[in-house]
Amino acid sequence: MSATRLPGTPRLLRALNDRAALELLLERGPLTRARIGELTGLSKVTASQLVERLEERGLVARVGEQAGGRGPNAQLYAVRPGSAYVVGVDVGAERVVAACADITGAVVGRVEQSTRDTDDPVGVVHNAVVRAASSAGAELSAVRRVVLGTPGLVDPQTGDITFAFNLPRWHSGLLAALREDLDTPVVFENDVNLAAVAEAQSGAARGTADFVLVWVDAGVGLAIMLGGRLHHGSSGAAGEIGYLPVPGAPIPRDVSKRAKPAFQQLAGADAVRAVAAEHGFATADAVEQGAAAARAAEAVRAAVAAGADGGPVLDELARRLALGVASTCVVLDPPLVVLAGAVGQAGGSALAERVQHEVAAITLVRPRVVTTGLTEEPILRGALRTALDAVRDEVFGSTVG
Repeated sequence: MSATRLPGTPRLLRALNDRAALELLLERGPLTRARIGELTGLSKVTASQLVERLEERGLVARVGEQAGGRGPNAQLYAVRPGSAYVVGVDVGAERVVAACADITGAVVGRVEQSTRDTDDPVGVVHNAVVRAASSAGAELSAVRRVVLGTPGLVDPQTGDITFAFNLPRWHSGLLAALREDLDTPVVFENDVNLAAVAEAQSGAARGTADFVLVWVDAGVGLAIMLGGRLHHGSSGAAGEIGYLPVPGAPIPRDVSKRAKPAFQQLAGADAVRAVAAEHGFATADAVEQGAAAARAAEAVRAAVAAGADGGPVLDELARRLALGVASTCVVLDPPLVVLAGAVGQAGGSALAERVQHEVAAITLVRPRVVTTGLTEEPILRGALRTALDAVRDEVFGSTVG
């Protein structure tokens, strides 16, 4: 009996080869046809056909020549940046920041605007996305995906916002309204989760499949990465450690009210500033949430700079943070904990080492605790990375006609 021929196998192989070549060009390009063949293990003829196919589809372009020995110079090819664009958006209580990246990952446009003078979230996001694309010289129709990082809960089933404590005008149904308004795929993701995506890509968690990121800023939050994938939980609430019922603070009985939950009372920006002030590191009052985080980080940086004199501040903060970190680690047992957010970043290795010591002292697990490896806009970076991964799958995965 003759072997059964699998239908579509040549097409599948072409698609796999095309995707491999595109990934190589993104990582190591520009490359010649011969070099693409060497790196992919394809013959010269197959590699040439592959490049011609990608060039016809507008995914790669000739960008120069490489001088060789005898004969004409070899053409160099690279992924065509304008073949697709994405927009990432970092939504905060006081401002929205949007950035546009081309398919190579290069950020080619960026805008920010205040959200304090409007009660129209659709209008705010629309303006930010359109302005970011315009500043990149891209038509809105070329933007293949918009990913928004937002505080609060995102329903894993519907993708919609179900609870955003700091954004009262953001509500269920907003996702559909934005998709209709922008006429392009729009995705919500928790802001701390996006920070973890960025940390895994190019920060302190690079190369680590399992880790947790503790966000210490105006509030406290957690992102969980297991097997290289974010863990959201059944309702999207995985990582809301501000609600941990920890000792040392009253435990509110009704989370729908505006009373601060227990761990938030112990480790949020207001608590950090209070601890610092008790030890002589007072800062100016802060009315807005963003300013509160900045003031708390300022106080922590002053304590770190003071050396031994600031040690009691860091000791107390580590003791408090360890309650949340330990509660997480005895359940998940990750090898790595990353401290991020304005306060986590300001504490640096001095705070991270203390938290690591405290966790080991009160639990059976001993994760390594480090400070974030990213200093600028991790939420926005995570949003762009999430959008790019999806769009590359769409564009690169459909290269065979």
